[in-house]
Amino acid sequence: MQPTTHYAKSGDVHVAYQVFGEGRDLVMAPGFVSHIENYWDEPRFARWLGKLGSFCRVILFDKRGTGLSDRVAHLPVMDERMDDVRAVMDAVGIESAAQFGISEGGSLAALFAASHPERTQSLVLYGAFARFLHWMATDEEFEALISYIDEHWGSGASLPNFAPSKADDAALQQWWGKFERLGASPSAAMALMRMNREIDISGILHSIQVPTLVLHLTDDTLISVEGGRELAAGIPHARLVEFPGTDHIPFLDAGDWILAEMREFLTGSRSSTVIDRVLSTVVFTDIVGSTARVDSRGDLGWSDLLKTHDKTVRQELSNFRGKEVKTLGDGFLATFDGPARAIHCASAIRASLQRLDVPVRIGVHTGEVELIDADVRGIA
Repeated sequence: MQPTTHYAKSGDVHVAYQVFGEGRDLVMAPGFVSHIENYWDEPRFARWLGKLGSFCRVILFDKRGTGLSDRVAHLPVMDERMDDVRAVMDAVGIESAAQFGISEGGSLAALFAASHPERTQSLVLYGAFARFLHWMATDEEFEALISYIDEHWGSGASLPNFAPSKADDAALQQWWGKFERLGASPSAAMALMRMNREIDISGILHSIQVPTLVLHLTDDTLISVEGGRELAAGIPHARLVEFPGTDHIPFLDAGDWILAEMREFLTGSRSSTVIDRVLSTVVFTDIVGSTARVDSRGDLGWSDLLKTHDKTVRQELSNFRGKEVKTLGDGFLATFDGPARAIHCASAIRASLQRLDVPVRIGVHTGEVELIDADVRGIA
């Protein structure tokens, strides 16, 4: 269930925030733009936040000028954004908390930790940087982004830059486009990027005296891993953990790794298996007469058929917002957050494969399942 949105007063500016979960207080500073209510519309993001809330009381907020917070007449400076963090903490009634900064929000969280150690218990940085050059090193890269914002903002076409492995995920791109539109207007987004271009907190890293965890994907295609390495090298006694992967968005492929590292750092207990029970619709597919087809086509022909089959199934799963759990020989196991989409997807898969002369059996069942890392189990 989505938490209630509240407002904290930071001077004359209203800052939107939400509170959920149980455990140690954790203030989460978002990246470039955000919209705290839109987070919950993406099932994978909502599930990830729910897991984070299983060991932390999470305080989400939209920075001034973005999302549900007030628009402002001038570009906000970092001092004003730190005021917003303090205002939200005061509204919630907490004196100190762990600070969690994602992407550009990491610079804000790190600066807050250095400036307000009395209100910072610890610091977690994911996909973050001290200097903007680790996001965009050249003028050409920056101008290309400005051009995208000016001409295509709200389309979601920037998704491959943030999550290359999900470039063909139509449902995610649709949500991402809405996320852009709700996060900021094109003019505001361009102005924010010009402000972000000036970020350089490298000179204050040595002043951070709280326990710090730096997380970064080694092949992050948006923020270079060198950004994380510079943070860890500059912050006294910081711990750097790198993980294979390319997708900058935290709730995607590296989501469970991020949560496991954060859980251990913040609570001292690492849960290698995260179990979450949810109501889900499970879809299972299987090619009819697969053994006979292998015999008639030979290994090479069967391999080509499987590639075509897999591509077709994945396309329909993307079209109907299904989540591929795993492949099982010549079939797929997938989950959906509602039975209607699952049934429509199953019908579309069957029709598409029939046109390719590949008959399939498909089972659909709704019930409670256990989400265990990337797998599922249960009655359904």
